[in-house]
Amino acid sequence: MTSMFPVRHEIRERLAAVGYIADSDLATALWLMELLNRPLLLEGEAGVGKTEVAKALAAVHGYKLIRLQCYEGLDQNAALYEWNYQRQILAIKAHEQRANSVAEIEEHIFSEAFLLERPILAAIRSEQPVVLLIDEVDRADEEFEAFLLEFLSEYQVTIPELGTVAARSIPRVVLTSNGSREISDALRRRCLYHYVDFPQPDREAAIIRARHPEVEARLAIQVARLLQAIRQEELRKAPGVAETLDFVVALSGLGEGDLTRDPDAIHEILTTLLKTREDQSRITRKVVARLVAKVA
Repeated sequence: MTSMFPVRHEIRERLAAVGYIADSDLATALWLMELLNRPLLLEGEAGVGKTEVAKALAAVHGYKLIRLQCYEGLDQNAALYEWNYQRQILAIKAHEQRANSVAEIEEHIFSEAFLLERPILAAIRSEQPVVLLIDEVDRADEEFEAFLLEFLSEYQVTIPELGTVAARSIPRVVLTSNGSREISDALRRRCLYHYVDFPQPDREAAIIRARHPEVEARLAIQVARLLQAIRQEELRKAPGVAETLDFVVALSGLGEGDLTRDPDAIHEILTTLLKTREDQSRITRKVVARLVAKVA
């Protein structure tokens, strides 16, 4: 039996080359996604890098990234297609002047010339494969999930006026969820699944150095250990990797190369990490001094 570990290692290297430091489990999920032509559902706390997976996947393959940002009240028209009503009205008036029949007018105005592609339709009509990111699917409602089922199962959609539209090329589909509500079993069955957790210190230090190679290795691991300690406090919103990178830039602005040298200065820039009043009140100067003492 052929081992998949070399393949997984290759995937991690290719992701690292475009700035995404993946763990072995995520590399395996991406390998299976390619092998099976299945969508991949990424779940995890906000800020752990789920959206960045889709961006990195597009960069690795040289594919266009198409993003559908989900929100409450999102319907299939906003995700799939709309008709260009203004052009249709103008066309109707022009045909009426020519005394065309109603059937002729309808056939003309409900043609592809008047079709406005939205993200999902654009993805399946693309001649070249794309990466389709359906971001924060948990923000949409169950009705929208039901609409997604046909697309995720067959990579096709149905437009009443045009019929079934099958994918010209199979898109790589990445769905993300922050867990704000439970995703339906029907949607989960159609996807591969991976939970994206906050990175361990060694990997977060590698992420820091990948994005900011000028940062010394010692400082990168100090920052990663500090973030791990902060996330273990009772916070309303734990800081994500994006906040870590902002924190590193702030440190550079201070000219700070050692977290243990001036804990008060570290406390002053915690606004890059802590995004609620409650969390900022909880992480006092005394708490910062205690946490910084652990990262030396």
